Amino acid sequence: MAVITCTRFTDDFQLYEELGKGAFSVVRRCVKLCTGQEYAAKIINTKKLSARDHQKLEREARICRLLKHSNIVRLHDSISEEGFHYLLFDLVTGGELFEDIVAREYYSEADASHCIQQILEAVLHCHQSGVVHRDLKPENLLLASKCKNAAVKLADFGLAIEVQGDQQAWFGFAGTPGYLSPEVLRKEAYGKPVDIWACGVILYILLVGYPPFWDEDQHKLYQQIKAGAYDFPSPEWDSVTPEAKNLINQMLTINPAKRITAQEALKHPWVSQRSTVASMMHRQETVECLKKFNARRKLKGAVLTAMLVTRNFSGKFGRQSTSPASITTVSETTAGIVEQAKSLLNKKADVKPNSTRNSTVTSPKGTPSAALEPQTTVIHVDRNKDSSDSNTTIEDEDVKLRKQEIIKITEQLIEAVNNGDFEAYAKICDPSLTSFEPEALGNLVEGMDFHRFYFDNLLSKNSKPIHTTILNPHVHLIANQRRRGCGIAGSASGRTFTSTALEHRLHRCSSELEE
Repeated sequence: MAVITCTRFTDDFQLYEELGKGAFSVVRRCVKLCTGQEYAAKIINTKKLSARDHQKLEREARICRLLKHSNIVRLHDSISEEGFHYLLFDLVTGGELFEDIVAREYYSEADASHCIQQILEAVLHCHQSGVVHRDLKPENLLLASKCKNAAVKLADFGLAIEVQGDQQAWFGFAGTPGYLSPEVLRKEAYGKPVDIWACGVILYILLVGYPPFWDEDQHKLYQQIKAGAYDFPSPEWDSVTPEAKNLINQMLTINPAKRITAQEALKHPWVSQRSTVASMMHRQETVECLKKFNARRKLKGAVLTAMLVTRNFSGKFGRQSTSPASITTVSETTAGIVEQAKSLLNKKADVKPNSTRNSTVTSPKGTPSAALEPQTTVIHVDRNKDSSDSNTTIEDEDVKLRKQEIIKITEQLIEAVNNGDFEAYAKICDPSLTSFEPEALGNLVEGMDFHRFYFDNLLSKNSKPIHTTILNPHVHLIANQRRRGCGIAGSASGRTFTSTALEHRLHRCSSELEE
């Protein structure tokens, strides 16, 4: 490992705001006191690391010290203290490349060429330094600053390995599913070409906004990758130049020995002669698809983080989930909305249907969503035989009013979700709500940020309203909270569909809710 400075980090640096967080580390902005220079400090809690994790940390620091390139986030120092290790990197403030692209007013094939050129320059430097990154993906492509034309920076060498020349060996199964190469999936010897395969996947996404390989079933996804089963479907690929497709084909060559190298890719006409070869046409459809692709990535990242946090701090979350001031809701209450959400989470949510791997939003009976007539969701609530409300006791007027209000609010809540109306949803919910959402894989989420994200990115904005009515509701008062169980039935385009689910909805005292 590179020489480690043995000193108190806080003697030389001042820590500021948090920039990011992992399972065992946190990244914070820091300033070197004697120079005023800003850095990003990755602070690793070494007390939680296993012996193998310590080896990985040493490897990451050693590799990062080797790499000094304008398109790579540079490691400036490595400081060890008892219980903590500090890695001081360039402070990059431009955010993720893919997030910047969707915020641009203009984005063309030539812009994609410039992006992949910088990525390839970084990869070439790694390979010339005997380093294989092994985890090239959008999350690890950052921008140096928020200035226009800021440099792309390759980050996160946590999975990187050192190789000798063109050495091929089995270095273990590592990477991110959609970006893994066929040779890794076949558990064969591999080397530098795995990074080029990942570059091919990234370039494909840069041009159309969705990945070349996709399936919710990971086994099927891996089968696609091993077979090299991707295509260039119409109409989105019709406007892409043949040279761009040619470069992708050379990057996504199954045989690593025949795959193009980083140096060769940089000499490809689509990259080296960008101004005359790459199209300058604005690609609005790519930007729109990329927005959905980014939303999917962020959701999966949030879920993974929640899973890690839950695993490490389950006791803390358990206590919070019992707060009497919370509201527990299930966002998806109709089969149609579930289907729409799933489709938006797929790689080609809005891509035209003549692609062989397209996802079309459908009703529960398979009717395309565009053909649906205005829908009415009818909620039939099953009686709970064991409930105390099954007796003949006459309820006082106040209780009746409370129950009526709960029913009305529940209808409004469901309707807000169905219609993608976050403002209406937020008025009904407590700002500090906690909930176990299906989209969060059973993990506790807190506050409205998750729900705002869900409404903004994953719910379709229906052109025609969906009306909700609850028939024969059963409301059981539990102190100041209410609970109900329900089955669901509805009609779309004259076709009746049914879905049954047990749903509990706990509301705060109704007098505290606003319509």
